[in-house]
Amino acid sequence: MILVIDIGNTNTSLGIFEKDSLIKTFALSSDIKKTQDEYGIMLLTILGHNNLISNIKGAIISSVVPQLGEIYKNAILKYLNIEALNLSYKSKMPITLNLDNNKEIGADRIANASAACIKYSLPSIVIDFGTATTFDIVDKNSCFIGGIIAPGLKIQAQSLSQFTSKLPKLKIEAPKSSIGKNTINAMLSGIVFGHCEMIKGMIKKCEKELGQKATIIATGGYSDVLFENSDKTIDYIDRDLTLFGLKELYYLNKE
Repeated sequence: MILVIDIGNTNTSLGIFEKDSLIKTFALSSDIKKTQDEYGIMLLTILGHNNLISNIKGAIISSVVPQLGEIYKNAILKYLNIEALNLSYKSKMPITLNLDNNKEIGADRIANASAACIKYSLPSIVIDFGTATTFDIVDKNSCFIGGIIAPGLKIQAQSLSQFTSKLPKLKIEAPKSSIGKNTINAMLSGIVFGHCEMIKGMIKKCEKELGQKATIIATGGYSDVLFENSDKTIDYIDRDLTLFGLKELYYLNKE
């Protein structure tokens, strides 16, 4: 079994793979204030509760918070006695990075693009609905040619509440109609349906530049609400795409 860890700005996703099967997933908050000992004890508690500690033989980490990635790596070494792989632009991968500066690409986006290359027909566009909404574009030749980064649903909701005195905090969900008859529904319409229209428009622009239709895959924490309201713009929803990509990249790099 291997442990895969995807560290985001807000949340951290853990997955346990037995060969090609994802058998367990766990979610933690991404807290930079916690020490490697605290994270080590958390890992021991989670894995011990599920009787998995002795079965874990390898680990791989992707992190958009570099300091937290190092903390996890040190915790895994100290408490599980495993040298975790840290995914980066230098790692072996099934895609070719074709960017102005490959150093800038986030490890999670490498995992997403790699998973799309392996699981789906190309060209593909992976849309990851997390703290930010990111588009990762892989062309028909398995080249990661770039992407799009936009404020995510949560950022938009927080911004409206933070910078306007009368607008409330809210739970992200699709309203029943585009025309909001109260403040909350009006906010949700702008955030959710506005995001859907942005997605449709950006997909259209990307496919025009690609010169052909692409396979559209949604993943990330808010993928459900966007998928349900995408008017069939999105072909697949794959909540564990990043974890799958990390698993594939672990086996590709473990030598």
